[in-house]
Amino acid sequence: MKRNENIVPLSKDHHFGLLCSWKVRQGLKKETEVSRIRNYILYFWKQHLKQHFREEEEILFLYLEDEYTIRIQKEHREIEDIISAMSSSENTDLISDFADLLEQHIRFEERDWFPHLEEKLDTSALEKIGSGLQEIHNKEQDDYEDEFWK
Repeated sequence: MKRNENIVPLSKDHHFGLLCSWKVRQGLKKETEVSRIRNYILYFWKQHLKQHFREEEEILFLYLEDEYTIRIQKEHREIEDIISAMSSSENTDLISDFADLLEQHIRFEERDWFPHLEEKLDTSALEKIGSGLQEIHNKEQDDYEDEFWK
């Protein structure tokens, strides 16, 4: 599906989020040391995901507050809670839960929320979203050196 150009930067971020989930699952399958996977998740949170959530909440949420927005915000908090709990834990269930929730969250945004925004918002609102993202959005790149998933 063709995404509105003003929301594309967030969709590009989602590619990296899905890749993060995949890497985490690969690490778990290979029985990689939990601390290595956890360190990657904490890196990904600090370098990418935290900013992405901020952009969605500070820019997109302003234009439409409905059941989608409520769900997205709830899932953001759940992901943050998992990250907080895992920062001092060796529990592989938390790591697996993170990968699952992140993937489900991204799929919902791409398949449901973004099309909903594109349908409900007019061109002017979408252009304001694009301008807002242009001001604060950082281009994604994942340059983490410990390739534990290989």
